[in-house]
Amino acid sequence: MLAVAGFLTIAVFLAGVLSRRLSVLLALTVIPIVAALAVGAGPRLGELIGKGLTTVAPVAIMITFAVLYFCLMSDAGLFDPAVRRIVRWAKGDPLKIVVGTAVLTVLVALDGDGASTFLITVSAMLPLYRRIGIRPVVLAGVVCLGAGVMNMVPWGGPTARAMAALDRDSGSIFLPLLPAMIAGILWVLVAAWLIGRAERKRLGVVTLDPDEHAPEESVRDRKGRVRFWCNVVLTLALVATLLAQLAKLEVVFIIAFVLALLINRPKWTQQQELFEKHGHNVVLVTTMIFAAGVFTGVLSGTGMIDAMARALVGVIPGWADGALPVLTAVTSMPLSLVFTPDSYYFGVLPVLAETSSALGGDPAEVARAALLGQMTTGFPLSPLTASTFILLGMTGVQFGEHQRFIFKWAFGTTLVMTVVALLTGAISW
Repeated sequence: MLAVAGFLTIAVFLAGVLSRRLSVLLALTVIPIVAALAVGAGPRLGELIGKGLTTVAPVAIMITFAVLYFCLMSDAGLFDPAVRRIVRWAKGDPLKIVVGTAVLTVLVALDGDGASTFLITVSAMLPLYRRIGIRPVVLAGVVCLGAGVMNMVPWGGPTARAMAALDRDSGSIFLPLLPAMIAGILWVLVAAWLIGRAERKRLGVVTLDPDEHAPEESVRDRKGRVRFWCNVVLTLALVATLLAQLAKLEVVFIIAFVLALLINRPKWTQQQELFEKHGHNVVLVTTMIFAAGVFTGVLSGTGMIDAMARALVGVIPGWADGALPVLTAVTSMPLSLVFTPDSYYFGVLPVLAETSSALGGDPAEVARAALLGQMTTGFPLSPLTASTFILLGMTGVQFGEHQRFIFKWAFGTTLVMTVVALLTGAISW
């Protein structure tokens, strides 16, 4: 009963959003509430929603200050030199700009955190995309591809969960996947080239002034140059702190934002202008995050997700037992739309691993197979991850439009990595 209700809830949600008959906000809140009432969880509805909101609250806090920080940095011209260099290299060529976006995303995503990757990359590239006329859905899609494959790093969420769930280290889970991950990165660059070629065909090569994005004060004013380099040092320190995981993300961004205000906008009137200009971005993103908290809180608290996990394992046919790792790999990316990383890696994966072990296989193979798509290539398309809505909120792209545009490319990343994993023995047939 719970499994059926869970799958129906997911199906109705995806149908409503992809058909554009429901806004994401309503779909994330109304649909799970109706589902909770249908399974008799009405008396506990407040508790379930409250727990879901509590779970996403740290993310919402972090995003609030992170969005404000990078909006402030963008206004201050922090990314203008990088944009000018890309313009000089690309010379207004949409193909080069899109490929450059993929390379930048892969580098920034080394920190293993999707939210910070989206904030940094989109803030840097969006002004250039607007100037050239490249569609925002292309920016969202290419960033999605780069961040997805890089989410496989051992300090990223999925790999860390897989290692914890099976009590294995990175040597047995991650290292065998390195060739597949490299192949995935190469595929992302190929995909970016193909997407960029289509944009070049649509727009042509645009002639740009390489210095047109430069803020006046950073070029001519001494105080402006001092502020610029202070912003560079502050941002590098912020990124280093994130990479070293010296403190919680929300704490780091609060401190960084306050320091950024002191450097760039010390007066209250200046700060008010900042909030008035970018406040709508914060409200849009955090609203979606809290709505996602309602969705996951209800589905998890009612037991629907656990029931779906058991049902999924129960439908594996006997003839497919030997192909369990491959089946896990191929289905891993699409199932990111259904399962949260916790529910999959702590709910589904242990059962799949135990099944593989009983059949004489290596449980670690199933973990590697799952990492080829489950909340790696699939996380920037999933409605169950808050960072997805950061990407969409910053680019202004609708959720359904984003999924329709990039799903095939992201799934292609999983398929390419699966083939390489088979060839290198990371998983077996």
